[in-house]
Amino acid sequence: MPILKNPKHELFAQEIAKGHSATEAYVLAGYSHNEGNAGRLNRNEQVSNRVKEILTVAADKCGVTIERVMAELAKIGFSNMADYMRVGPDGDPVLDFSALSRDQAAALVECTVEDFKDGRGEDVRDVRRVKFRLADKRAALVDLGKHLGMFRDRVELTGKDGGPVEMSDISPIEAARRIAFALAKGQRAKPDKVEND
Repeated sequence: MPILKNPKHELFAQEIAKGHSATEAYVLAGYSHNEGNAGRLNRNEQVSNRVKEILTVAADKCGVTIERVMAELAKIGFSNMADYMRVGPDGDPVLDFSALSRDQAAALVECTVEDFKDGRGEDVRDVRRVKFRLADKRAALVDLGKHLGMFRDRVELTGKDGGPVEMSDISPIEAARRIAFALAKGQRAKPDKVEND
């Protein structure tokens, strides 16, 4: 799809693709603040297609694909501490990064090496403290699971006092009467304007 003929629409689409909200993009495109018009323009088929195109081109340039993102999440989600250390002869853990593959390294978030002297006088000894941290496995696994449809966010609706939701068929006239009643009740509940001294 080529650039949109309307320059403000094109700028709006570019701003949406950058991550701005519809209202922010609307103003950045040169329009006056208007949430309703921003929402309508955001739902415009040509504009939404242009946003998808901009995002697709950007992802292609960066080499970002669903498969690549899923592979990176899998590296994190299925990382294992045993890949980074071994048990020494005395039973203590010993870090061993010598055979670390690129895939295993992808799960590392932090690796800190601290050299210092411990003790005093003749009892002084050199100590090296190595600390490493893996990325959040749970978050990666949840993201993978959601993408694969394993987890569904459920919303439970209940009626009064946690009971079932009462449903009844009403006529359009009764629905209009109830809406008018609710609007009138809301209008009466508004506090009067307070005048400034």
